[in-house]
Amino acid sequence: MGLLLVLLLWTLNASAANWSIHYPRPINESDSRHEYPLTLLKLALSKTGVRYTLTPSERILLQGKAIRQLKENREINIVWVMTDMQREKELLPIRIPIHKGLIGWRVFLINQDFAAKFQDIHEVRDLTSLTVLQGAEWPDTKILQSNGFNVLTVSDFPEAFNRLELKQGDFFPRAVSEVLGELNARSLDDDIVLEPSLVVHYPAAMYFFVNRSNPTMARLIETGLRRALEDGSFDNIFVSHHREALLKVNVGERKVFHLENPLLPKETPLDDKALWFDPQLHTPQSAAKQD
Repeated sequence: MGLLLVLLLWTLNASAANWSIHYPRPINESDSRHEYPLTLLKLALSKTGVRYTLTPSERILLQGKAIRQLKENREINIVWVMTDMQREKELLPIRIPIHKGLIGWRVFLINQDFAAKFQDIHEVRDLTSLTVLQGAEWPDTKILQSNGFNVLTVSDFPEAFNRLELKQGDFFPRAVSEVLGELNARSLDDDIVLEPSLVVHYPAAMYFFVNRSNPTMARLIETGLRRALEDGSFDNIFVSHHREALLKVNVGERKVFHLENPLLPKETPLDDKALWFDPQLHTPQSAAKQD
């Protein structure tokens, strides 16, 4: 009875509050990577019935800076980034993968002049002989390095694309959930194309994170996300948002190379199959049904 009373009081207090949520501003107006997380965040908040405002930060915060500002409780009070052990020590994770782990399915942007290099890839070691581009502060860099990849680090996305155009790297792995939006949003050299037959997979989760001193906000968002999972609205938004990627990238038809992720915290809910992308379940056909 006491626990029920505590939960009731928490729900009433959370509902009565006016939640002011500040998130990192996109790097430019064409950056579409924020659309899906914000849509999902709005869905979660709507499931709880709270009043809220969503406001971007006044200045652009690249990922590393955004994490530091959130840790220090400055400028923003939420981020969505890939999890790793260090981030879960510094911040408070909401352990529901917002992209259902699709962030760990990586296809390759390449310079089409290098296309022949990918025609005889049969094992992971064939890929490790090539040079891969990744951000210096991205968890993917350490994941790839731990699997034997030769990683050339860059400071940001524009530098990665510039190096690809200049043939200073062989491929730039991008999440299935992001790659088409990035191709559509950028004025890329015509030589930058999506490699058609390969995909790398490692278990990875992008979470919403809040400051460790803000467990009430974490519980609020988690409650909303779980309600959305239960009533199917989470999966509806997932498939709707990723429809084009599921149709055009077609992970199930690609050769998959599975990698280890040594940065993945042991608390990651890998056994909860409802939380994760399944290429046999989330197919182009299932996406097409929502048309």
